[in-house]
Amino acid sequence: MTADAHEDPGASLAGIRQSIDNIDAALIHLLAERFKFTQQVGRLKAATGLPASDPARERVQVARLRALAEEAHLDPEFAEKWFTFVVAEVIHHHERLAGTASAEPGGTGGGAA
Repeated sequence: MTADAHEDPGASLAGIRQSIDNIDAALIHLLAERFKFTQQVGRLKAATGLPASDPARERVQVARLRALAEEAHLDPEFAEKWFTFVVAEVIHHHERLAGTASAEPGGTGGGAA
């Protein structure tokens, strides 16, 4: 949505902010969906004793996301910071799952790399 010079600035601002709010809601839903999949990965890693982090995959993902950011005219540094933040949270969840698995009878543990 773009502001028209003849529109009320308050109405234009409200409309633009509504678009931002809609995008924020979509991002939250996408992040929730992403974390559902990363929880599956964490359970699999915990059950098989794989480390919580995978630095090689993270490097590949950073390069891929930086390229996507450039294509989308988004600052690649910002994209990398976002990804690093998300991965840290995912690893934290994986470590908790590994700790839970090792505490359960027959659990194989896991842990951070």
